Amino acid sequence: MQREMTGAEMVLQALRDNGVEHVFGYPGGAVLPIYDELIQQDDIQHILVRHEQGAGHAAEGYARSTGKAGVALVTSGPGATNMVTALTDAMLDSIPMVCITGQVPTNLVGSDAFQECDTVGITRPCTKHNWLVKDVKDLPRVLHEAFYVATSGRPGPVVVDIPKDVQFATGTYEKAQTNPSAHKSYRPQLKGEMTAIRAAVELMSKAKRPVFYTGGGVVNSGPAASQLLRELVDLTGFPLTSTLMGLGAYPASGEQWLGMLGMHGTYEANMAMHDCDLMICIGARFDDRITGRLDKFSPNSTKIHVDIDPSSINKIVHVDLPIVGDVAHVLEDMVRIWRASSFRSQPELKGWQTQISKWRARDCLSYSENNDVIMPQYALQRLNAAIKGRKDVYISTEVGQHQMWAAQYLGFESPNHWLTSGGFGTMGYGLPAAIGAQVAHPDALCINVAGDASILMNIQEMSTAVQHGLAPKTFILNNSYMGMVRQWQQLLHGNRLSHSYTDSLPDFVKLAEAYGGKGIRVTKPAELDDAIQEMIEAPGPVLFDCRVAQLTNCFPMIPSGKAHNEMLLPDEATDEAVANAIDTAGKSLV
Repeated sequence: MQREMTGAEMVLQALRDNGVEHVFGYPGGAVLPIYDELIQQDDIQHILVRHEQGAGHAAEGYARSTGKAGVALVTSGPGATNMVTALTDAMLDSIPMVCITGQVPTNLVGSDAFQECDTVGITRPCTKHNWLVKDVKDLPRVLHEAFYVATSGRPGPVVVDIPKDVQFATGTYEKAQTNPSAHKSYRPQLKGEMTAIRAAVELMSKAKRPVFYTGGGVVNSGPAASQLLRELVDLTGFPLTSTLMGLGAYPASGEQWLGMLGMHGTYEANMAMHDCDLMICIGARFDDRITGRLDKFSPNSTKIHVDIDPSSINKIVHVDLPIVGDVAHVLEDMVRIWRASSFRSQPELKGWQTQISKWRARDCLSYSENNDVIMPQYALQRLNAAIKGRKDVYISTEVGQHQMWAAQYLGFESPNHWLTSGGFGTMGYGLPAAIGAQVAHPDALCINVAGDASILMNIQEMSTAVQHGLAPKTFILNNSYMGMVRQWQQLLHGNRLSHSYTDSLPDFVKLAEAYGGKGIRVTKPAELDDAIQEMIEAPGPVLFDCRVAQLTNCFPMIPSGKAHNEMLLPDEATDEAVANAIDTAGKSLV
């Protein structure tokens, strides 16, 4: 299709041609031509947020829950800079997002004009790529390229910065090329090298203590990747663990599931990673929250690493067999080769499973129950019981203790239903992310697990939910502290609780009502089940104020500076044990 259009019209047409149905944004002077086009059409729904950071996180939640690119639209200057946190969050967690920013007219660029900033320069470190479009003739190509770059290879955010005069200018619009993978400079490698894949399967057939270590790359690769992973686990009988971002790729009810690994992962997952003889890393990047002390990380294992991003190979941990390729393609080849070769797992695998059962018996997620005070772990167990079996539930989180407890106690059976800020740890992520998921799945149950401190970071998005008839439920574990900050201060800084006590919290019930939503408060364990059901059945947005034990710590925990097999378990967390666990090296690392 070729026809004359203004730049603003081109933006809307490019969104349609790339399958966009929803845009999250906030208007301003430098994007008014685009907003003028938005109001004159009905194909694309615009969700008006209350802060540009909220637009970015909502686009992330939309993307994470659908597998499609989320789209944000903001103005120049502060509109663009307010997006930087969300862009960085999406970059670290490999979330596909296209952010369109307005810019001052081209003749004013570089003149310190009103609401001008160097958007391309500011966002270069936190995007896969960005463009400043100075000529309307380039705009269609750049917009199509933006979607291709954001969604292909290792997904991530991109920025298209469009000066206001380019939005007014007219030019010829062209649809995207039918084969974007023929892009001249960006061609991610999808198929893994077959010799390496065969070598990997050969190693797997000889392993006596193997473990699959999976990450968000399995989710990003699409539903086929998760299905193939499950098939490979069934074929091999190998145990499997996952990073925070990879939860749901393998079902929590699966026989081989070890739970999440890492700093607040399960004892059995971290011990299996340490003692394995073969580690098959699929779509994960050996993050510092996973490895613990690097020089003691899984010291006796052969390591296979499957990743579409070649820069992730040997970046942190040296691996013995790298395979660059898309997870779904590589897993498909692994399954096919295993079947065709009639491989069988080693007899010693039974002994490995017996050892894992002994680690599981430590019951590392146990805690002391209390009939008078709600323990945060118990609250999430009751929430999990209320939503168990439902396939239409999407869980987002803010960041902190509640996030780790949610990962530990909520069981995820399928991919794309767990939305959290992993790499950047962004407080304020959860509510707008839940809104994004709700926009994508209007009939689903979208729950944001929050802390009393995190929820205040973007609480204004309650107004967005009410305006657009959305019904996200925010389940606040309210302990009147920045919980994870307080825990680290207790364990690492002599219990000097420097400014981590939030002693002037709002009345969340009244706050919810002020926004036009519903507020619920629970203070006793016996009240939880009925109140949770009331929250689920409420027709609009809810703030659920769950008053929990104030000084509960999140365990298991790998203290900083310790190896991943040197975990602090709940039953070991006496003052003396904590003091012994945290040495000088630990105090120097956060």
